[in-house]
Amino acid sequence: MYVMKLAYEVHGSGPTLVLVHGLSHRRQAWDPVLPELTSHRRVVTIDLPGHGESPALPPGVPVHKATLDAVEGMLDELAPDEGRAHVAGNSLGGWVALQLAARGRVASATALSPAGFGTSLLDELLIKAVFRGSRAMARSNRTRLPAMLKNPVLRSATLVPFFGRPWRVSPEAALADAQSLMTNEAVDLFLEQGFPNEDVPRHMVPVTIAWGRRDLLLPVYQARRARRSYPDAKVVVLPGLGHVPMSDAPERIGMVLLAGSS
Repeated sequence: MYVMKLAYEVHGSGPTLVLVHGLSHRRQAWDPVLPELTSHRRVVTIDLPGHGESPALPPGVPVHKATLDAVEGMLDELAPDEGRAHVAGNSLGGWVALQLAARGRVASATALSPAGFGTSLLDELLIKAVFRGSRAMARSNRTRLPAMLKNPVLRSATLVPFFGRPWRVSPEAALADAQSLMTNEAVDLFLEQGFPNEDVPRHMVPVTIAWGRRDLLLPVYQARRARRSYPDAKVVVLPGLGHVPMSDAPERIGMVLLAGSS
């Protein structure tokens, strides 16, 4: 196992719920939903390897192994008094949560639009086109981005592949996400290496899979493959929400996360 010290923050009190962000995001992606959780859970938000304030990805190690091993290696520190923490994630973070559930390392797993359930070459080409196109747009407008993202119309047009309600994302958060996308080495590595899945045991911890019906990056029909892979999981479709639903509807996502970690 590859061990790495990840950056994290702790909020609130109660049973520990570790929140794992998506590809090119940071732990701050969960900020909109924290007020819904911290009265009920001890919430730990982490930065994945190569993201935010965590160390860079190690050379020569497959990106999926480095990412998954780093999170698993942190679990005892993140929930020192509980044995196993509840874990939830979005996109790449949802994939991490499901892999840890398959390994039996968590008390429960909740995955919001998890990666790894594409059904065709078109699905693979779509995610590559969105990430690479968004990166190219950000780089070509590098000096103009702060002003562009202050404009709610331009900000919404830029973020619509990722959010169902992009106008709810603040200019500051949008700019931080764009800057991460321009420089994050994990993006190309995951797009090339993919999201291999662990074998799912017959008896495993409780799993919830929630999918935004307005997800344009990983379309909601991928939930059918997720259901086949995790036949005992609770699968929920969220009308009106996009790929990164935490700012789309914080109250609704808070309810999903609390129910999944109960």
